[in-house]
Amino acid sequence: MLMLLSVVIPTYKEKENLQELLPLIFDELTKAQIPFEVLIVDDNSNDGTEELVVSLKMMFSLRHSSTVNSVDLIIRKDKRGLSSAVYDGILQSKGEVICFMDADFSHPPQALAGMYRLIETNEAELVVGSRLVKGGGVDQWPMYRKFTSFVARCLAIPLTRVRDITSGFFMFKKSVFPREKLNLSGFKIGLEIAVKGNYKKVKEYPIIFSDRKYGESKLSGRIIFDYLKQLAQLYFYKIKTIKK
Repeated sequence: MLMLLSVVIPTYKEKENLQELLPLIFDELTKAQIPFEVLIVDDNSNDGTEELVVSLKMMFSLRHSSTVNSVDLIIRKDKRGLSSAVYDGILQSKGEVICFMDADFSHPPQALAGMYRLIETNEAELVVGSRLVKGGGVDQWPMYRKFTSFVARCLAIPLTRVRDITSGFFMFKKSVFPREKLNLSGFKIGLEIAVKGNYKKVKEYPIIFSDRKYGESKLSGRIIFDYLKQLAQLYFYKIKTIKK
């Protein structure tokens, strides 16, 4: 029997993207015959996301007869932040395999089935959607974005075997998740899981990374500062772990 896949998508004012993304996810995973649930974790956007998810849920239930495949919404009224949203979604998920991805089309839903198969066949316990392996890349990125991403990855090289550690598109067995050890103040929860997770086999699956389809980028000076702070904390964690 196939393992249930929980796809966790953190959102804030992503209604336009979700309207197109969710049907693609449903079609891809249904076609691949993978049992799944989609959990939208929304930081109280008040942009119509709640109404959209309700209508899509009704549409999917009519189109697909499966009682397993579903979409649900978690609204967080008193919290903010991508990492904590992903964390809350994972805690409420039912799946034996977890995936988290962005809502802005930077992470292609067409990669979900391929990433899942690597875990299903025990080739990996952790799979990262990667721009840096054969077949992967970026679509029409300006030079400053490529440079910023390169520097961010270089700073994390001593921490993990994962090359494309800033990808943000991760899939893993739930047993990998280090729920008691995570620093949720950082922006990159994938980095936390890659450094602290309970796994031995990791694979990078090729993706073409695109700029967001609708809305504005949430990258800011504060996010860059938080990433550097997160890196420092992870280096201290690594040093303490080695000493033990």
